[in-house]
Amino acid sequence: MGEDSKAINQKGQLLSFVPTGEYYFTKGVKAYQRRDLLRAHKYFSRAMQLEPGEPMIICQLAIVSTELGEYQQSISLLKMILEELDEEMVECHYFLANNYAHLGLFKDAYHYANLYLELTRDGEFSDDAEELLELIMLEADDLEEALFEEDSLIVKQEEARSLLEAGEFLRAIDIFEELIEEYPEYWSAYNNLALANFYLGHQVKANEILDQVLVQNPGNLHALCNKLVFAYYQKRSEDVQTLVATLAKIQPLLAEQQFKLGATFSLIGEYELGYKWLNRLRKYGHEGDGAFYYWLAHSSYHTGREQAAKNHWKKVLEYSPEKAGHEPWGIQELGLDTQVTTIIKRFQSEHPEERLFALFLTSVSGQKEEILSANKIADNLTGLEKSYLSYVQSGTFNPGMEPVIGAHETALVLYDFHQPIDHEEAGIYLIWFAVFDKAVKDGFNFKNKKAWAAAVEFVWEKLREGKITKIAVAKKYGLSVSTLNKYIDLVGECLE
Repeated sequence: MGEDSKAINQKGQLLSFVPTGEYYFTKGVKAYQRRDLLRAHKYFSRAMQLEPGEPMIICQLAIVSTELGEYQQSISLLKMILEELDEEMVECHYFLANNYAHLGLFKDAYHYANLYLELTRDGEFSDDAEELLELIMLEADDLEEALFEEDSLIVKQEEARSLLEAGEFLRAIDIFEELIEEYPEYWSAYNNLALANFYLGHQVKANEILDQVLVQNPGNLHALCNKLVFAYYQKRSEDVQTLVATLAKIQPLLAEQQFKLGATFSLIGEYELGYKWLNRLRKYGHEGDGAFYYWLAHSSYHTGREQAAKNHWKKVLEYSPEKAGHEPWGIQELGLDTQVTTIIKRFQSEHPEERLFALFLTSVSGQKEEILSANKIADNLTGLEKSYLSYVQSGTFNPGMEPVIGAHETALVLYDFHQPIDHEEAGIYLIWFAVFDKAVKDGFNFKNKKAWAAAVEFVWEKLREGKITKIAVAKKYGLSVSTLNKYIDLVGECLE
């Protein structure tokens, strides 16, 4: 080939182009100036991924998020700047006030607007902050009343979460429904309401609540993660694969979302994906809690990083010493409802079925002695429940214990078919002990344990809108359909 062809080759060389955070930030600013907010959000998000420590990029993303109505995301971004990157970026306080005002959370809006003015009287947004304070006073005819309402929201939210964690699902549901009625766009309450219904066995209703969230707030990460967990526990493998594929493509910016994604993947056994997000948080200096290190230890261990898992587990025990013996490399991992702290919390419940369930869980737990040695587990028990406790402690049958033995042995019949006892399976036992608590007061006997168990299973499945027939249940428990019908009527009577 001649010299001309050589010249052509030289001219045809390609130069690689590697976009930087500054490049995407500039494109984002131009899109924002054109009021193309969705494209601006996309560019600023990419810029933040490339330069996660640049507060100006994050602040601009927060501003666009506010204009798109993503107030919670904006709040998280602004707090990230102030808490982790640049506490002297005082304009973030004004932007926070603006977000809280949009959400109707006047206490926080009032606080951040005043804080901004205290830090910079002559700041760029001073006039806006003063105007915002005036608007807050006008919007809230009685500011003290508005602040009280917000405090009430926070109190209710924490109370409901505590009840959910303690397994008191019925009471938690009542509070979450109240929150939703008062704050129709409070998505966290919807997601937690779905969890509480799922734990009670109301699977169809739980999924409908999540679908409602995704219609009104498309792409809600917590709802998508919860749908994946539900599909996993219900063994809907095709739905699991579809949701895993969807969530694997998501690149969340906020630490809270990254943790949710990592924990969800780890819970369903997608450990590599779980480790990716949890370890990313760790590398960026995330100060996690016990739950964070618990899932990081599990995902590390199951991806072959055993020494790292052991190091992370030490952190777990610092936060939660009761987790000792539940290491991911242990012989058997226990279901959520057989763990010591969860069982002990159930003993403190106001609902008799929860306390009775706690007694049964204690009897089948490998940590029975540890639970029984805990302080004050008997303080809240009735006479009947103390009789059950005595039986669990000693294993000895005493006169007058007939109802307790009937309740316990019926639960054991259910246990033959429904274990390990995770949150999904807990519902059938709660129904049984609710039935028992009423039935013993009405003087029913419990000689036919299989019939009681079969009837409770049929009712439980119907509550979950499961596809089940009386013939199938009767055959499963070795009963006639007529006997099953009789006990279904008794269960229905007790549940009324």
